[in-house]
Amino acid sequence: MRYIIIGAGAVGGTVGGRLAEAGQEVVLVARGAHAAALKEGGLRLRVPQGELTQRLPVVGGPRELGVLRADDVLVLAVKTQDSEAALGTWGPAPVEGGGTAAERLPLVCAQNGVESQRLALRRFRQVYGVCVWLPSTHVEPGVVSAAGSPLTGILHLGRHPHGTDDTARRIAADLEKAHFEAPVVEDVARWQYAKLLSNLGNALEAVTGGLVGDPRAEALFARVRAEGAAVLDAAGIAHASPGEQRAVRGDKVTLVPLDGVPRGGGSSWQSLSRGAGTIEADYLNGEIVLLGRLHGVPTPLNELLQRLANEFARERKAPGALPVEELVRLADTVSG
Repeated sequence: MRYIIIGAGAVGGTVGGRLAEAGQEVVLVARGAHAAALKEGGLRLRVPQGELTQRLPVVGGPRELGVLRADDVLVLAVKTQDSEAALGTWGPAPVEGGGTAAERLPLVCAQNGVESQRLALRRFRQVYGVCVWLPSTHVEPGVVSAAGSPLTGILHLGRHPHGTDDTARRIAADLEKAHFEAPVVEDVARWQYAKLLSNLGNALEAVTGGLVGDPRAEALFARVRAEGAAVLDAAGIAHASPGEQRAVRGDKVTLVPLDGVPRGGGSSWQSLSRGAGTIEADYLNGEIVLLGRLHGVPTPLNELLQRLANEFARERKAPGALPVEELVRLADTVSG
């Protein structure tokens, strides 16, 4: 199989780089300065083993590849706010032997949140969800860092909306050869919703600049997460418990300091650091807000973080521009 990584940022670049290192055929899809750097100097993947440089084909869209191959696997790794555009671009792409990518090729959504696979299922017949447990960073064009060891990440994989098949097992087998654990599960959404609760802290980290190690931020995150869990319970949405997640992860993905790589933050923090102009809060905190409105559960803390994260991205504010104590004050105000 050939893997086409649509969005070669932190997650996509790490998955693509590791697959290529393991001998798989990989094409990276990128744009702007990142695409230029990838073409000029290759993908520089910084991992605990050192810096790996992979010189891989880089394209901006399907037209540069011509007719897609019947054994292509599309890996959607853009931020969710960019999914609709990517799906609209790649879905109609022709495939050898007839038909389109949407009709014939598997699409793997390796993203935070749960919305992209629902968007994809409107266009693609074969949609796979991934619960992405993959600490990685992309703030410099051409460079991606992944500090996990001994495994780079854990990627639960399954059909959307449910089930498994031979394609999922083949993809998982390739990932297992590339420094990942890739359990194939019938209920991948249960793991994704558990990850969603963890990702509710992304906006908090982005606007304050930190989360772990700051008791005030950690206490606020506990309130934000509890609000999210209450919403999922009201909606009748199953999610893996923290204990179950810890049991699966164990010490398989331990973060190792990387030479020359400063300590950064999660995906939302990285979006602000790059000055991307957009952020994924609408599909993380905003998912909880949406479900809360549908099921009559107030979500003032997640609404606050969604609004602030979008404001920071729109105005291109630097991560950490809001003191934690000010965010706590705002949270106390909105939650009464």
